[in-house]
Amino acid sequence: MKVLFIIDKVELKYFEFNKLVTNFWMIKDLLSRKCEVYISTIPNISLRADVAYTKCYRSYLKNDNIFYENIVNTVEINDFDLVMFRPDPPVDIDYINATYIFDFVTKPKVINSPKSIRNFNEKLHSVYFKDLMSENIVTASLSEIEDFLLIQKQIVLKPLNRCFGSGVMYLHEGDPNTRTIINTMTNNETTLVMVQKFIPEVVQGDKRVLTLGDNILPYCIKKLPTKDDFKFNTHDDNFIIKSELSSEEQINFTYVAKSLSSMGIYMAGLDVIDGKIIEVNVTSPCYFIKEINNLYSVSIEKEISDFILTHALLTL
Repeated sequence: MKVLFIIDKVELKYFEFNKLVTNFWMIKDLLSRKCEVYISTIPNISLRADVAYTKCYRSYLKNDNIFYENIVNTVEINDFDLVMFRPDPPVDIDYINATYIFDFVTKPKVINSPKSIRNFNEKLHSVYFKDLMSENIVTASLSEIEDFLLIQKQIVLKPLNRCFGSGVMYLHEGDPNTRTIINTMTNNETTLVMVQKFIPEVVQGDKRVLTLGDNILPYCIKKLPTKDDFKFNTHDDNFIIKSELSSEEQINFTYVAKSLSSMGIYMAGLDVIDGKIIEVNVTSPCYFIKEINNLYSVSIEKEISDFILTHALLTL
């Protein structure tokens, strides 16, 4: 099996087995299965006429670590059997342009589908599952956000194209900085933001629910807020604990997994507070593999590899 990973530029720069990085767990496991695994980044893909190419590096396993050969290979993307498209946000114009190039990739299975990622904003399109969310609006209007705050009393404002809690702000009714925060977030009413009702249970943490194809994985962790923030903002074992899903959550989120899978989004991470979805991560969702393996005594990277290789074989 010949596999291509489109990873983040920082991951390429510091390419070694890092237990915090989901991509590296997957690459390591695929290499252990004797797959040919190549790595690339968005700036290294290109289009010549209607043929998509990538400059890439072959990775290899040595002494239980992963490395890559310092030799540039230029390969048609259609020559791969499987492509893992996992660059990190922000979903900026460079990211969008990369998804356009993949419109010309016809042979390999691509997970997640770049077109589907392009068509699915992690904050805004969570509203597909509005019955499983708290009250929310998407707007750039100062007055609309102020009205929403008046009704909800406490709100959270989120930029639409960032990740890992970057730029997320909390507001409560009567905050003297209300207009300043709203104008900053919306660039003076020119940029759309997601505005959600604040869920007080966030002080107890938010769950990361992992989808794989039509199913959710039976492993669940809770990310705890730090002492200086209302949300999880550091990848530290002290702030990640074992959790579980209620029977109602299992039913609800299996429905979400099936819906996402039908869109070409086979791997996603749902962030959930008090049974409510606050975000659907589809670009390069972190599977917290190290933490889940330790907490549950499993090797979920093997389950992930089983799934993606099976799907790749179905396209051959």
